[in-house]
Amino acid sequence: MYKIKLDQFEGPLDLLLFFIKRDELNIYDIPISKITKEFLEYVNLIKMLDLEVAGDFILMASTLMHIKVRMLLPREVDEKGEEIDPRAELIQALLEYKKYKEMSEELAFFETTQRKINFRSNFSEDEKETLPDYEVLLKNVTIFDLAKAFKKALDNVKPEVFHEINKINVTIDEQISFVLSKLEDLSELHFLSIVDGMKEKIRIVITFVALLELAKMGMIGIKESPNFNDFVIFRI
Repeated sequence: MYKIKLDQFEGPLDLLLFFIKRDELNIYDIPISKITKEFLEYVNLIKMLDLEVAGDFILMASTLMHIKVRMLLPREVDEKGEEIDPRAELIQALLEYKKYKEMSEELAFFETTQRKINFRSNFSEDEKETLPDYEVLLKNVTIFDLAKAFKKALDNVKPEVFHEINKINVTIDEQISFVLSKLEDLSELHFLSIVDGMKEKIRIVITFVALLELAKMGMIGIKESPNFNDFVIFRI
């Protein structure tokens, strides 16, 4: 008998997926006799150990045996005259469980990765000289912070009904000059204050792209803001 850890499986579908993956079986053409035999061996083991989870596994075992019997009988046909595969519902359940299991594992991976991220405090001038450029330019700010502020700016623009379509002439170079002019008298600015008063969403989009270009060129830096949906731009 193939020995396995009992705490490895979250339920009967999890165990079936383990058998399919281990033996490299085709999930769309499950060998019911083989997989039922191994499943029953596992059920007998957990019954001996008197585990509370045995009920779900026993139910699945009876389902597998029922499918096995149906596989031996002449195939039923549907309204279109096509044969009905007795394994169809089981296959669908396995595919759904497999999809959600993979999504759960992916989310768990992202959560683990996020827990490893620790932001540093604001840097002194001496620290700036020893840090990579991106750490100087982006102080405690992630791409998600920028995206939230960008969405906030767009949400603040009230929709207007236009009967006439006019082309808005705005370029990235123009908005770069606009941002730099704003920073001539002030050492730093909030993003939402820069786009305040802009009525066209395309102008806000171009301004946002202009800020990213300025940060890429090393002409401005971006840092976190006390406002959850904003960020601060400062001169370098």
